[in-house]
Amino acid sequence: MIFLRYESFRGYLRAYPVTSVIIALNLIYFIVIAATGDINDNYHLLHSGAFVSSIPDNSFGLNEPWRIITSMFMHSSFQHIFFNMFSILVFAPPLERLLKSVKYAIFYLLCGILANLFTGIVHGLFGDERVYYLSTGASGAIYGVFGAFLYIAIFRKAWLDQGSRKTVYTILAFGLIFSVLTPSVSLLGHVGGGVAGFLLYGLLDRAMTKRRRMY
Repeated sequence: MIFLRYESFRGYLRAYPVTSVIIALNLIYFIVIAATGDINDNYHLLHSGAFVSSIPDNSFGLNEPWRIITSMFMHSSFQHIFFNMFSILVFAPPLERLLKSVKYAIFYLLCGILANLFTGIVHGLFGDERVYYLSTGASGAIYGVFGAFLYIAIFRKAWLDQGSRKTVYTILAFGLIFSVLTPSVSLLGHVGGGVAGFLLYGLLDRAMTKRRRMY
């Protein structure tokens, strides 16, 4: 099972530096936001960097594009950050080891960015003018990680043991059901991140396969 973690704290930091930095940035930003206001107050979250889309003045959420990135490191509750950081802590390391740190960092950021862009575009095209869309959290990038493992489980089965493949399928199925049944959870962000991760990893896999054939 590749998702079981046996490393010591120091060993984890050395083996997965990007994942460690991502977790640290999320925790630090959460502490800062919690110390400066109410983490359940949308206005406070908005002023702290949450992603927002509103019709018609900011339909796709691109008026302040930096929010696409800052919102990826924000969380609106202790439960929110706990589950997201646990997911990163457990599931991200094998992907960082597989892609290596630089590629993994770019992959993670792109998945989160594309997840936010997808939600902004969908809300801009089909959203209600009376309702603005505000989101925070690392879920889009995390589902990008899950999407990458889904690609591996389908097209590179030999890389994963049976238990790991079942874990990927179970997490994605449970996550989709949870996203549909929980109004406060961004279904669009999860779907967008998952699809982005699946497609991006597919492109990386083809590029790496082509490079291996050349040599």
